Amino acid sequence: MPQMIGIIIFVGIVFILLAVLFSFIPVGLWVAALAAKVPIGIFTLIGMRLRRVVPRRVVVPLIKASKAGLDVKVDQFEAHYLAGGNVDKVANALIAAQRADIELTFERAAAIDLAGRDVLEAVQMKVNPKVIETPIISAVAKDGIEVKVKARVTVRADIDRLIGGAGEETIIARVGEGIVTTVGSSEFHTDVLENPDSISQTVLNKGLDAGTAFEILSIDIADVDVGRNIGAQLQTDQAEADKRIAQAKAEERRAMAVAREQEMVAAVQEMRAKVVEAEAEIPLAMSQAFREGNLGVMDYYNMKNILADTQMRDSISKIDKNSRKDNR
Repeated sequence: MPQMIGIIIFVGIVFILLAVLFSFIPVGLWVAALAAKVPIGIFTLIGMRLRRVVPRRVVVPLIKASKAGLDVKVDQFEAHYLAGGNVDKVANALIAAQRADIELTFERAAAIDLAGRDVLEAVQMKVNPKVIETPIISAVAKDGIEVKVKARVTVRADIDRLIGGAGEETIIARVGEGIVTTVGSSEFHTDVLENPDSISQTVLNKGLDAGTAFEILSIDIADVDVGRNIGAQLQTDQAEADKRIAQAKAEERRAMAVAREQEMVAAVQEMRAKVVEAEAEIPLAMSQAFREGNLGVMDYYNMKNILADTQMRDSISKIDKNSRKDNR
């Protein structure tokens, strides 16, 4: 019985060791590579494990590329994996480029992938051009009428310019700029409505794909609409602004007139106060003159008689004036 238990323990240990060994050494991938006639050794797979490379991420794309007739080496795929690239997408792009008779080397495909571009999508776009639709672009003709244009740009990827070339946003911005320039140079908005193809021809001749990762094949005007009368609106806004300026100047003049009137009223009130003050000093002066002997009693009564005579004459003159007005 103890001998049986020892045999079971030994078999279990061997089984565990084999399981650990086969989990570390991808024997299945090695057998699959041999079946696909891909020259890859078992020690190469072990070396991948030691270099922290997932063997399946390299071997499966290698088998796929070899079956497609591509001359690629396992070291190339492994180096691209260690650089952070997508080995499977590079392999698919190389196969697609070969089938479409597009010249694409592994180095170029790996560089495009490491640059952050989708190399497989680029190859597909090289074969099947992509249509980019611009947003509605507003432009104003010389007659002041707004024209709203929507365009469709057909582009094809340029493999040689994918690294360092501008993307779709640049294409859309350049096309929009060309549309605004073309519409703005038109004398009348009706010219644009009658011949919208002139916009696409003018914009296409500007070479807008320079420095981009695409080749523009065509620019088609999808929709043209008439917008607002920008010229009339600007004139209305200018007239409103002139009106507000005139009102502000008029209010300024009115405020200045009110200020001058208030100053005059204040000056008149000041003069009246001085007169009242002077009249209040007359009795004091007369009493002082009496005390000093400069004014006698008879002189005072004579002055009173003169004042009374003067008031009577003023009253008579007013009565004469009123009677003359009544007679008229």
